[in-house]
Amino acid sequence: MTASLLVCCIPICFAAKPKAPLTLSASECGAAGDGKTLNTEVLQAAIDRIGQAGGGTLVLRDGCFLTGGLFLRSNVELRIEAGATLLGSTNPYDYTAINMDNIPAGRGMDSSRMGLIVAQGVDNVKISGYGTIDGQGRALALQVDSLFLLGVVQDPRQAMMTGSRVSPPPMPQMNTRRRPSELMRQKLVFCTECNGVIIENLRLRNSSVWGVSFDSCENVTIRDVNIHNRAYWNNDGIDLTDSKHVRITGCNIDAADDGICLKSNRDDAVNEDIVISDCTIASSASAIKFGTASFGTWRNVRIRGIRVNDTFRSAIAIESVDGAKIEDVSVDGVVARNTGNAIFIRLGKRAGEGKGYIRNVRICNLSCEIPFDRPDVDYDIRGPIKDTYHNQYPCSISGLADYRVEGVTIENVELIYPGRSSKGMGYIPLERLDLVPEQERGYPEYSMFGELPAWAFYVRHVDDITFRNVRLFLLEEDYRPAFVLDDVKGASFDNISLPLIQSEGQLFLHNSTTRSVF
Repeated sequence: MTASLLVCCIPICFAAKPKAPLTLSASECGAAGDGKTLNTEVLQAAIDRIGQAGGGTLVLRDGCFLTGGLFLRSNVELRIEAGATLLGSTNPYDYTAINMDNIPAGRGMDSSRMGLIVAQGVDNVKISGYGTIDGQGRALALQVDSLFLLGVVQDPRQAMMTGSRVSPPPMPQMNTRRRPSELMRQKLVFCTECNGVIIENLRLRNSSVWGVSFDSCENVTIRDVNIHNRAYWNNDGIDLTDSKHVRITGCNIDAADDGICLKSNRDDAVNEDIVISDCTIASSASAIKFGTASFGTWRNVRIRGIRVNDTFRSAIAIESVDGAKIEDVSVDGVVARNTGNAIFIRLGKRAGEGKGYIRNVRICNLSCEIPFDRPDVDYDIRGPIKDTYHNQYPCSISGLADYRVEGVTIENVELIYPGRSSKGMGYIPLERLDLVPEQERGYPEYSMFGELPAWAFYVRHVDDITFRNVRLFLLEEDYRPAFVLDDVKGASFDNISLPLIQSEGQLFLHNSTTRSVF
């Protein structure tokens, strides 16, 4: 009797059964996969419905679904299955620019605020499947161009610069290069202030500007994505701006601008715990680049297992010119073929109020073959030429007299150069190294100094640099030495292999000290 009463007095609570994630088919929601019907409202309504239900998946199957800009919601996956294409509209009015209060005024003016797929301030979103996202970028950019030239729309970059303290305000890119600025064009995927983003297995095609872009995001994974972004100018592959805890793995990128670009627009931003691995990159600019926007901090960045092909500029470019603090960077295992430059490291003071630094950088197990002619000759959109021809540029590692690069290790590196440099083409006498301009406020690029006096490594304003197990090859003779060190303190050389056809006089030191020489 007592036991029975006790049992009756025990309250029994049943937890509410969690809702199953909602899965919707785009076609069943009324979207037409004919490549002609504009599905923006239908697809956005389905995304919103899934978000309001607490999360789930919108699936695109078999068909070509034309749409304008779509906005993802938290806990929503957009899955584009094999045989399906999300096709971007070529009408500029089908896209909406978002407000970005997290970027200081006057910065980020190369970053569009529009996208075919946009995620802003949301968590746990995913874009997946084995299908295709095609932005139809060239047709879209040319539509924007026409509207601007007709006076129908105004370039946002010009409007932003009107109130600039710069006098006169710099001209917008439209007027200097006869094309719409980046702010007038739409990215393929644009995520800002998000936590938890996965993009995997997709084929991404033909943006009108950057391909996949992240700003102020955390916990980002991009894996096994194929990006072909050569439809128009400024077409980067992947851009990471002021983001942390990022993994980019197994991607194949072919871009008309930088392949993977790490940027920073905020002085207080910390870009850390970034891994880029097992990717193949072709670029009409640089394969992997830090900068050009470089205001915050980068640390704990690991780059490994990268294959670079047919790239106009640098395989690896590390740039701090706006006060960025870059440290603890490891580059391990880069094979670059038909690439204009292997390594470019630059510390300058173009903009920003803080004093930046680059220190503790290790580049190892790198092999690069530099062609005599330009590497991107077969590209539809090729990198900009200089005002004259030039001898081949060496790897360049440089700071300024009061902004010194510190702690660089170059180890297990093989460089193959074409040679054939000519004093008639360009000549810097070794006794006149002052002819190489400092360019303290110059735009950072491996060609920024013009003609250089070395064929393999030009190093200036650097403390504590080590060259270990470096193998250098020349296909034909070069009148310049392999190494020129100008104002370098504490250089070390260990096991340097020089070309048989040119092995004497390959190290030139000016105002420099060494711990060991070859």
